[in-house]
Amino acid sequence: MFRVRARHTESTVTVYQAYPPGIGRAAARTGRFPSRWKRDRMTWIKPSFLWMMYRCGWGTKENQETVLAVEITREGFVWALRNSCLSHYVPALHADEQTWKQELRRAPARVQWDPERDLRLSPLPYRSLQLGLSGEAAARYADEWIVGIEDVTPLAREIHGLVGKGELDRAARLLPAEEPYPLDDDVLAHLRR
Repeated sequence: MFRVRARHTESTVTVYQAYPPGIGRAAARTGRFPSRWKRDRMTWIKPSFLWMMYRCGWGTKENQETVLAVEITREGFVWALRNSCLSHYVPALHADEQTWKQELRRAPARVQWDPERDLRLSPLPYRSLQLGLSGEAAARYADEWIVGIEDVTPLAREIHGLVGKGELDRAARLLPAEEPYPLDDDVLAHLRR
């Protein structure tokens, strides 16, 4: 199933990223990415906390030691989805492979649906959204959409410690509450296979 789950309010959605401390801590301190944050490369945002933990190894992988919860506007999130292309060719969704490649080159955002993860970071039978932003989308993300940035590295470490001790119920109670994110069908129609 392809459905977005996220921590959200009436006006915002929270996504996760991980950075080296020099970027992550500065971003959390000021609420903006520092000048050394590279605007010219694709940046991937993830609404799933556990998928982010899988990707960054609970904040232990090199250059991913600082885990950020980035609260962005719902309008920005929907804009990115509407202006995105799947990162891979799907015959049922694309006229042909050449058309897909042209869409991919033009789109300022791309989508991957990867298996969601459980507390032990094992794959679950449903998919989680990964949203890559480049060009106009990355600029809008950094300059317009961000409402707040929180360093959640201590939370990641606490949950990871509990998982390591086998205290899964306690760990689960600390997870951010991620609920199905309400989107009109037309927002995801071009992204579901």
